[in-house]
Formats: sequence, structure tokens, C-alpha cells
Amino acid sequence: MMRVKIFKIRIPEEFLYKDQKMLDDFLEGNEIIKVETAFVSDERYWSVILYFEDLKPVKGIVKEPKTAKYSADNELLNADEEKILDALKLWRSEKAREHNLPTYFIASNKELMSVAKYKPAKKEELLEIKGFGKHKIENYGEEILEILESI
Repeated sequence: MMRVKIFKIRIPEEFLYKDQKMLDDFLEGNEIIKVETAFVSDERYWSVILYFEDLKPVKGIVKEPKTAKYSADNELLNADEEKILDALKLWRSEKAREHNLPTYFIASNKELMSVAKYKPAKKEELLEIKGFGKHKIENYGEEILEILESI
């Protein structure tokens, strides 16, 4: 489906950078079909009209949901969840050592506790846990899910 967006690029220095950045960001994230520009001389700005396609979400790219994410609030863990948490903490220590990073860089205790409680079975479910963004899931998602499966 084709859509239209109009940008106003104001010439005065104090606006130019900001207006151009908005345009650049938009161009980067959309499939542009056609561009029309016009200079409005009395108000000193460029009118940029973009005709673009709604991008279909690309399969395999993890999109972050905007909904509230799950987070375990110091809930008591049952024996199974404790086992999962211990395994996750062990994995986190090894990861941190291997990459020479502090453990909280890999995941916080709360995040690991949330994983133990929520027990995600696939990467999309990891996204529903507070603290897990695209980057963290791409780096550690597989391993975390393997740990959950092995327990």
C-alpha cells in the first residue's frame, strides 16, 4: 500500500540539521517510491513529499513489542526455577569471563530470575521479558533457551 509523507526542511541554520535528520531517519526506515520537492521561497523552506511503501516486517528480524514486559518481582522461586536460575547464573559467569565483561553486562539477577519464572521456549518469548532487547537476544538467546531445555 502506498503512503505519502511531507517533510518541511527549513533553511535557517537552527532548524536545518534537525529537519534533515528527521528526513534521513525516515528515508533509512522506509521504501521510497517517488520524491517531489518544492521550494517555498516566502517562508524559506523546502517541501519534500515522499511516496513510500509500508514495509512488511522482514521475517527473522526480531521486532520489539511495545507492550509492557514481564518482570519477576522478587517472587519466590520454586525448586525447579531455583535450578534454572543457578544454571543461568553459572552460564552468565562463564560468559562474562570469556568476554571479559562484568556479569551484569550479560544479564542482571532480576532478568535471569524473570527467565527462570517465565520459562520462554522461543526467542519471541524472550522479548517479552524486561531487559531483553534485540541485541541481547541475538547474542545470548540461543544459549539461554538451550539451558532452559536442558533442565
